[in-house]
Amino acid sequence: MPLIEKSTYHMPRWLRGGHLQTIYPALFRHFEPVTHQPERLELADGDFIDLEWAGNGSSRLAILSHGLEANVRTGYIQGMAAALARQGWDVLAWNFRGCSHEPNRKLRMYHSGETEDFHKVISHALANHPAKSIDLIGFSLGGNITLKYLGEQPDRISPRLRRAVTFSVPCDLACSSKQLARLSNKIYMERFLIDMRKKLRAKKKIFPDQLDLTGLDAIRTFHEFDNRYTAPIHGFRDAVDYWERNSCRQFLPKIKLPALLVSAANDPFLGPHCYPHSEATNSEFFHFEMPENGGHVGFHSAGRNGAYWSEERAIEFLSDE
Repeated sequence: MPLIEKSTYHMPRWLRGGHLQTIYPALFRHFEPVTHQPERLELADGDFIDLEWAGNGSSRLAILSHGLEANVRTGYIQGMAAALARQGWDVLAWNFRGCSHEPNRKLRMYHSGETEDFHKVISHALANHPAKSIDLIGFSLGGNITLKYLGEQPDRISPRLRRAVTFSVPCDLACSSKQLARLSNKIYMERFLIDMRKKLRAKKKIFPDQLDLTGLDAIRTFHEFDNRYTAPIHGFRDAVDYWERNSCRQFLPKIKLPALLVSAANDPFLGPHCYPHSEATNSEFFHFEMPENGGHVGFHSAGRNGAYWSEERAIEFLSDE
């Protein structure tokens, strides 16, 4: 019954509320970037995924997956990579299609359930890195991809995959989309839409006959955006079909290796159906921890070497036998 009743996370007294706990780390996180070796993974469909490696051939490798409209240079990825490197892990962080320094080549980009690209990255790591064990770490959308991957086809999971840790995961995409449409979350919604509109305009120049951007600036919610663009571009009927088929919560009972999800109770991105208490209660492998505080991919703390609590918690879980 791996439902973790008491979390060890305690917020700084001056950092109160889910919004501040989300925004402060995103804007003011200071860290020493880990030296990375870039690699472009060419795909069979003619597209590519940009990877960044760090390390020196350790027996342990961690693969990091970022969140919506982030990339491998985002603070929480760099912070986690640095914390893992100090503890002897090699690190592979990957940019979703269209999230590196240049647009990807295809009309399709990435989405919340893009596990096939994730499988290609993992397979590439298995074939090219000597690690005896590989751990997976995902944040927000990247956490949804990670957990969905582990549960949707458990028979294809390599025995070299050992453990997984995820943070602030929208396990129910419809519920999270509804939550982000609230007026109190307008600042986040608009920030995401600014970046997503920019990418669509860049795509329009490459595929002028395949995209209709009429009314793009009037879109205000994920439901509108996903219904009009994400779903049809990636082969889904509509936004609801896209959300239903890609929400990781339905796959959690099928996970067959130790996996931890940490989501704060005051996460402004998550609604009530994003907290999988029952799945953890009934699972041998899936662990769920819900600190009272932490915001969305926040979990600010003054740890050793500037590490955040989330990084220390991930290393603690991954180090268990």
